[in-house]
Amino acid sequence: MDWNKYIKERAITVEEAARMIKSGDRIISGTGGGTPEPVYEAMVKRSAELKNVEIVHMMSYGKGLYCLPEYENAFRHNAMFAGPNQRLAIKEGRADYTAVFLSDCPTLIRKGILPIDVALMAVSPPDKVGNVSLGISVDYSLEAALNAKKVIVEVSPFMPKTYGNTFLHVTQIDHFILSNRPMLPLLSPSIGPVEETIASNVAKLIKDGDCLQLGFGSLPNAILRFIEDKHDLGIHSEMISDGVMHLVDKDIITCRKKNFHRGKMIFTFALGSAELYEWMNENSMIEMHPVDYTNNPYIIGKNDNMVSVNSAIAVDLLGQIAADAIGPMQFSGVGGQVDFVRGCRISSGGRSIIALPATAASGTKSRIVATFEKGQVVTTTRAEVDYIVTEYGIANIWGKTVRERVDALTGIAAPQFRDKLQREFKTIYR
Repeated sequence: MDWNKYIKERAITVEEAARMIKSGDRIISGTGGGTPEPVYEAMVKRSAELKNVEIVHMMSYGKGLYCLPEYENAFRHNAMFAGPNQRLAIKEGRADYTAVFLSDCPTLIRKGILPIDVALMAVSPPDKVGNVSLGISVDYSLEAALNAKKVIVEVSPFMPKTYGNTFLHVTQIDHFILSNRPMLPLLSPSIGPVEETIASNVAKLIKDGDCLQLGFGSLPNAILRFIEDKHDLGIHSEMISDGVMHLVDKDIITCRKKNFHRGKMIFTFALGSAELYEWMNENSMIEMHPVDYTNNPYIIGKNDNMVSVNSAIAVDLLGQIAADAIGPMQFSGVGGQVDFVRGCRISSGGRSIIALPATAASGTKSRIVATFEKGQVVTTTRAEVDYIVTEYGIANIWGKTVRERVDALTGIAAPQFRDKLQREFKTIYR
C-alpha cells in the first residue's frame, strides 16, 4: 500500500479544515510545537460564523489570537496550563483554567469527562506500514486522537519521527493537511548571574548516575550547564529541551546506569529549537510515551536515584510551594511538579528539589514568605518536597519540624528580608 498516496487522496487545505469546525465544538491540540497553528489562524478569520467553540490545550506559544477580546463570542479557551497568550484572558474571565495534574490529562479524555469533538495534531509523514508519529508532543495528544469524533492532522516533514508509544495509523485519521511548515521553535530564555548561582547550588545535589527530570526555563537550562562534570546521568522527564541534547552529545547523559528503561531517555514532549527537533528524528535513544505513563508517580519511582528539579513562584516558611499562580492570578499550571515530587519519594535514593530566586520585583519582594497572600493557591504541600534552593543556599526541609523549617528557609531568603520573615511568622503562628 502506498500510504503517501492514501494521504494525498484525503488531503484538505487549511481553510477546509477550519470550515469543518462548528459552533459548540470542543477542540484539543498538542503541546507547544505540536499544534497546527495555521488552522487556528484560519478559524479566527471565520470567527463571525462561529459561537462558543472551546479550545483546549496545555502550553502553547503560538499567537493565541482566539484569546483576544474581539473573539470572545466565537471562542473560549480552556487552559490546562496557562501560557503568556492566555493569562490575561483567564484573568478577565474570557477564558477558563482547569486545574489538573499533567498525568491525569489523558484520563479526563478517556473517561469522557473532557469529550473531544475535534483533535488537531501535527504529525510526521507515514512510515512504510502507514504509521505517523506525534513527534514532539505525545502527552495527551495520543489519547485525544483515539477518542475524538474527528481527527485532523498537519503532516510535515519537519515533525520528527520519535519512537515509543507515539504512533497513529493513517486509517485512524480523518483528514490530512499536507504541509512544509517547520514546527514552531521555542528559544532558550536568557540566563543571568542569579540563575547561575542557583544552578551551582542545585548541581551540588546531583550525583553521578542520577536520573533527572528538569523542566523548561532559564533555571533548568542553567542547571544543565553546571552538571557537565557529572557522569552517566539518565533522563525520565515530562519534557526535554536543547540542554539535554547538548549533554547527550557530550556523553554526560548516557542513561547507561538507569535500572529502568536502561539506555533510553523517557519523556512525553519537547520544547526547543529546530536543531533539537531534527536531532530527535529517528533517534533510537529516545522513547516517548503518553503523559499518564511518564508522569505516573509509581512509574517514576521505578527509577533509582530519581531527581526532580522544578521551580516556584513563592515558598512559605511552612514549606508549601506556590508554583502555578501569583496570588489569585493564574500564571501557568499544576503541570507535572507534584507527579515528580511524589515519584521521587517512591524512588530508592530519590530527591525532589524546588529552585527559585530569593526575590522578585528587582529585589524589592521576597519569594520566601512568612505566609501566602489571600487567594494564593498551593501547588505542592509542605509534607512532600526535600530541598528548597535559592542563590543563598540549600534548605533540606523534609522530615523537619516547623521551627527547623522556618530557620532553614529564612536562611536561604535574601538577607534583607530574614529578620522581617521571622517576626512575621511569630506574629501569625504564635
